[in-house]
Formats: sequence, structure tokens, C-alpha cells
Amino acid sequence: MRVTENAYDVRIRPATPQDAEAVTGIFLASRAAALPYLPRVHSDEDTLAWITHVVLPTSTAVRVAEGAGGELLGFAVLAGGDELDHLYLRPDVLRRGIGSRLLAEVREAAGGPLKLYVFQRNAAARAFYERHGFTAVAFDDGGRNEEGEPDVLYRWSP
Repeated sequence: MRVTENAYDVRIRPATPQDAEAVTGIFLASRAAALPYLPRVHSDEDTLAWITHVVLPTSTAVRVAEGAGGELLGFAVLAGGDELDHLYLRPDVLRRGIGSRLLAEVREAAGGPLKLYVFQRNAAARAFYERHGFTAVAFDDGGRNEEGEPDVLYRWSP
């Protein structure tokens, strides 16, 4: 089934514990499609446990994008009040404005400056954040993340 939702057909809402499995599926599918070079450092089961027991209950805000049929299309996580920790979409719903809507929700929840890390090789994500006013402020050799993949620290201020 092809998804036809665009940003205006999507409802953004706070995530609930019942969303853990769908959020995990989006996380895994998005990373596999966009970042095939990343090593898999955790099993699917460990990733589900992390989403269920760490991400959803301890993050400042987690927002999900829900399609007209109730299916989850993407999610965004605000951690520590000022870090966009995750923003992932299902691979079949890219470039429809859904990521921009999720980003706007996280900006509102933060109420001030945001920072985020993006893998240096993730050109599509880097271009997305730069279009939305984020500026690269530091480059890392990969020593700060589990994957050992060089990343970029971006910042945005309202």
C-alpha cells in the first residue's frame, strides 16, 4: 500500500508507551534505508527495549506523526530540553513535509535553542537541518557515538 499523506494529512501528537513497537520499527527501517553503512550495534529486541524503557519514559518530549489511518509515519525526540536526539521517518513518506512538522513541534517544546548531532555522511539529513536554519558548529571523529561514525554538531537559535 502506498502512503499518500502529506504534512497536512498528518496528526502530530505526544507519543505513548503503546507506540514503542511502531517507533522502533520506524527507527530501524529509516536507519537501514538512509544509513546502510552504519554497523548494527544492537539487536532489534535491544532497540525495542531501549525505546520502551529509556527513550519514551525519560525524554523531555517525544512526538509522533500519525497518518489518517492511525499508522505512525515518523517520530522526533527532545532530550535534556535542548537536544533533538532523534527525528526519523518511514522511508516511504520522505519529502512530504512531515519531518518539518515534527521539527516544528520539537522547537516549540524546547522553547529556545536546539542542538543535534548528525552523521557526517548523512547528506540528506544535513541538508534538511541546514534548510531549517541549523548551523554546523563542530565536527567529531566518531569517538562520541556507539557506531564510531564521524558526526557533526548543529545548533539552531530562534
